[in-house]
Amino acid sequence: MISWEDVYHVLEATVPLYVAMALAYLSVRWWKLFTPDQCSVINKFVAKISIPLLSYHVISTNNPYHMNLKLLLADIVQKFLALIIFAILSKVYIKGSIDLLITGFSVSTLPNTLIVGIPLLKGLYDDEAAQLLGQIVVLQSLLWYTLLLFLFEFRAAKELSSPASENSVHMTDNHFAHEVAIEEDEMETRERIHSRTEEKKSIIIKFRNKSWLILSMVGRKLISNPNTYACLVGLLWSLISNRWAIVLPTIIKNSISILANGGLGMAMFSLGLFMASQSRIIACGLRMLIFSMVLRFIVGPILMAIPSYTLQMKGTLLNVAIIQASLPQGIVPFVFAKDYDVCPDILSAGVIVGMFLAIPVTLVYSLIIDRD
Repeated sequence: MISWEDVYHVLEATVPLYVAMALAYLSVRWWKLFTPDQCSVINKFVAKISIPLLSYHVISTNNPYHMNLKLLLADIVQKFLALIIFAILSKVYIKGSIDLLITGFSVSTLPNTLIVGIPLLKGLYDDEAAQLLGQIVVLQSLLWYTLLLFLFEFRAAKELSSPASENSVHMTDNHFAHEVAIEEDEMETRERIHSRTEEKKSIIIKFRNKSWLILSMVGRKLISNPNTYACLVGLLWSLISNRWAIVLPTIIKNSISILANGGLGMAMFSLGLFMASQSRIIACGLRMLIFSMVLRFIVGPILMAIPSYTLQMKGTLLNVAIIQASLPQGIVPFVFAKDYDVCPDILSAGVIVGMFLAIPVTLVYSLIIDRD
């Protein structure tokens, strides 16, 4: 059972985040302290410096030799269940489009573990929760964001190639219809069959070229993303430091930590600036907001609970696994959605509204799990 002291610890850890968000919102909407260009510079600083350094700090302080395999396996199973479910729904309801797959996967399985989850769950379960969530962040940063980026790039490449492909198929069909009408002898029929064969080959070559295009685009995006280097360097250093007990020199450690520690506040400040820049806070409408909240706070935890109970997880491990799946929408998926223009209104509403629901939802799930 959660005590009032536990509630206070949660508020103690998270209220400063809300203060930073509110301060940014008021700075733009009421006090007019920042212009849109200045807000853009602040957002870029957060995306290119604060968040990568924060990711590095969390990953580098995690011990990769003592990862909880049950937690990582449950996280992987949750993601694959979501991919299967939304892939089927995309095929049934929106044929030829993967928007539902991308958005459903993002909303239901990619929570705000780094910015909100660590201080919130640390207030409930102390440092053990922070260590477990650090492992989730490692997997999220290195694997799931890469997969999400791949899906966005695949969609973009598919859209670029679709009109040309449809015209090509239409012209090919007309060509064959014309040949059938005017050519009836056996030799010309064989030539037509040969021509068509040369064309499932042309398609195969185009498919290979398209696949290579997608992979190259993904590679360029990853190479240009500072967070990619931060995650890789953080993982490399954690492997080295925990293997041979090497410690960074204090001057380097403090240089990183002074910016990394401000990453949480700067990220929330950036979110407040985004809220203030919108014509209305809930841009996607009430119905879509409710749908996204169901995915985030109900479907996501259920998909995590299935492998968690199957693997017989107990105690703090079980609590952290399920509760972190019910955290608010992650900011990074929203950044991707905005960049690729794939339902950014849904993701933004999930981030903003989810922030205000984080504490009550967390406390409710804590009560339910502790009762079990």
